[in-house]
Amino acid sequence: MSNPEKDSFDTSELDASLPATAAALSAEDRAGLVNALKNKLHDLAEQHVDVMESLPPRVRSRVEALKSIQSQHDELEAKFIEERTALEAKYQTLYQPFYTKVVNRFEIVNGVAEVEGVAAESEANSRTFISVKGVPDFWLIAMKSNEILGEEITERDEEALKYLKDIKWSRLEDPKGFKLEFFFDTNPFFKNSVLTKTYHMIEEDEPILEKAIGTVIEWYPGKGLTQKVLKKKPKKGAKNAKPIIKTEKCESFFNFFSPPEVPDEDDDIDDDKAEELQNLMEQDYDIGSTIRDKIIPHAVSWFTGEAAEVGCFSINRKEAEHLLGKVNQANALQNASNNRMAENIKMTMKLISALFATVSINFKFSTHLLASFCFCGLGIA
Repeated sequence: MSNPEKDSFDTSELDASLPATAAALSAEDRAGLVNALKNKLHDLAEQHVDVMESLPPRVRSRVEALKSIQSQHDELEAKFIEERTALEAKYQTLYQPFYTKVVNRFEIVNGVAEVEGVAAESEANSRTFISVKGVPDFWLIAMKSNEILGEEITERDEEALKYLKDIKWSRLEDPKGFKLEFFFDTNPFFKNSVLTKTYHMIEEDEPILEKAIGTVIEWYPGKGLTQKVLKKKPKKGAKNAKPIIKTEKCESFFNFFSPPEVPDEDDDIDDDKAEELQNLMEQDYDIGSTIRDKIIPHAVSWFTGEAAEVGCFSINRKEAEHLLGKVNQANALQNASNNRMAENIKMTMKLISALFATVSINFKFSTHLLASFCFCGLGIA
């Protein structure tokens, strides 16, 4: 028997809505993909109808009322996403003058222009700092101050990142996504003057990362930071044998420009590898979005450490809450024979509670150190 709701399901525009990657398919394969999707959508529609038909009439009416409410919610949510996208684009335009006005951040950081109204330095200081231009190591220090980026930057990376002059980002419309650009001064590590990282997103209710593409870095001989050279002694007894030299990948911030590769749909990939790939892609996107949303718009706050201090405050509070949990656990295990220890633990809890009450006045005061001090006195690990 023909189902009217299933038969009326519109799949006429399905072929046009396929992702761009499907364009590489032959006409026959493309038609097969469209038919498979149509069948899947019809099956889903039929399952939906079966569920509704299995309900008692009164319950079905209530569900229909709920669906009507959901439809109104979805329309409002779609409007919210549309307006949010427009608002983000509007403010990105409004932010641009801060980076492009007569004396902008790039010029100040790189010593291209001097800031007006700065008091003249004393003669002694002028002699001491006569060779200093702009703000040395500005971007290196700003990035290292961030917890996520600081873990990616190695000591070997630091010398190369001292040549970083500016970081910019721009929104992409077709396909959706964003691009990061890292501008470098002439340096002894690589030829590129600009390194880019592009993120392509699948635009649904919320953006989903499809893939990321990075610049191929043109390293000078012996200067690569993403590879390390290993020398292995030749076997004993070998005449005129030379050491065995090989290279292997090593930790480096510059691995950021070699993002995880998403395999073709036809490639077989087991669950463990799929999960590992997903984790790597999430980590890669986390780094990119941190640079876009935190470092670029608030670079000077990361350089001075102000932004990092706010982050440390939240971490310390979590650590203190964790320590409070330990106190509560220890308190529950006390018995009548160690009343004195129990009293000490209660006092520690009061101290930490008092710390939370005063931390808003001076959050730089380390909750972690105070809590650690108290616990050391009690012998609690």
